[in-house]
Amino acid sequence: MKRIILSLLLAAVMVFSLAACGTEKAETNTSDAADPADMSWDEILEASKGTDVKFYGWGGDENRNNWLNGTVADYLKENYDINFEYVGMDINDILAKLTSEKEAGEDTGSIDMIWINGENFYSAKENGLLYGPFTDKLPNTEAYIDQNDPETLNDFCKPIDGYESPYAKAQLVMYNDSAVTPETPKSAAELLEYAKANPGKVTYPALPDFTGSAFVRNIIYETCGWEQFQDMEADKDKVKEAIQPALDYLKELNPYLWNEGKTFPADSTALDKMFQDGEVVMNMSYGPFTVASGIADGTLKDTCQTFVFDKGNIGNTNYMAIAYDAPNKPGAMVAINAIISADLQLTQYAELKELPVVAQDKLSDEEKAEFDKVDLGKGVLTQAELLSHRLPEMPADLVPVIEEIWTEEVVGK
Repeated sequence: MKRIILSLLLAAVMVFSLAACGTEKAETNTSDAADPADMSWDEILEASKGTDVKFYGWGGDENRNNWLNGTVADYLKENYDINFEYVGMDINDILAKLTSEKEAGEDTGSIDMIWINGENFYSAKENGLLYGPFTDKLPNTEAYIDQNDPETLNDFCKPIDGYESPYAKAQLVMYNDSAVTPETPKSAAELLEYAKANPGKVTYPALPDFTGSAFVRNIIYETCGWEQFQDMEADKDKVKEAIQPALDYLKELNPYLWNEGKTFPADSTALDKMFQDGEVVMNMSYGPFTVASGIADGTLKDTCQTFVFDKGNIGNTNYMAIAYDAPNKPGAMVAINAIISADLQLTQYAELKELPVVAQDKLSDEEKAEFDKVDLGKGVLTQAELLSHRLPEMPADLVPVIEEIWTEEVVGK
């Protein structure tokens, strides 16, 4: 009998110990159910210690992948005891995964942070796939981000409402090899003459490729003006009427393009290869310092040069959002706050040659000096030149309408 009682007591002790261990693990492993909405920043920092944060987004840039899983991950581990991992995944797959989880009624998923902007942000926000608002909780929002910048308030003209934080600025640029064609077209009219002088040697990626779509919108701005599109309704007939001068221009350009505009390169990667092989004399990129990176790694000749139109080129901002069912919302907020710090924005500027999102007038003299020291490399425009030629994006819901119209009206015409 004593043995039975002793065995029961031991069993009870073991059950209690396991339960206690399980409780301790739940408290220290992640912040599964922690909602930062009612937490102070100090509480958010404490809740994020020792946790894992997974950031999902496009993984096609190996340098950026290395920066995120190297520089950023090391910074977060050293300063916040956060285990950070970047996971490359197409944004459509990310949103499909979140949609599936939402429809299944799941409260906790596997994605913490998302690299997002434009149409995808608009769709995700409208469908309740994002957590927020959260940006007003981040100390570095106030410390480093211009609160009056239109790109802080709106993404492709759609209100952000605190559901995403800026990540890096992008801007459409064009470039050529000055040893092959010294001239750099500074307008749509000059581009047409440039194409005529180099028949079959100019083209752009087929829409809906991101860069090709931006190029067409830039032509629309050049020929139709940009202001009217900032609040335009996404009505196909109205949009078509507004962009008709651009459609006429693009059709006039077609005969002088590669393959006479009957077809276009499938995407920007295909156009990159065509330019590197000398099949075309001009290329374009949403990375304003692409030429410097290409010269540095040997994929571009050191005679390549970047240019923009005199009237300006479209720029936009990449953002970071938090999934509605993120398992670690406090950790995601700490990671986002760190990425918009002067420290990590400087490394992004220096290592990846990306336009920073920090406001110059919010930097200390020491921080400004560090940014000024960055060598952007050969063949590029300065940050000041780019920003002085920066035009705002269109509303997100206009983009697919324009892409549809382009397919119907321009290809092969």
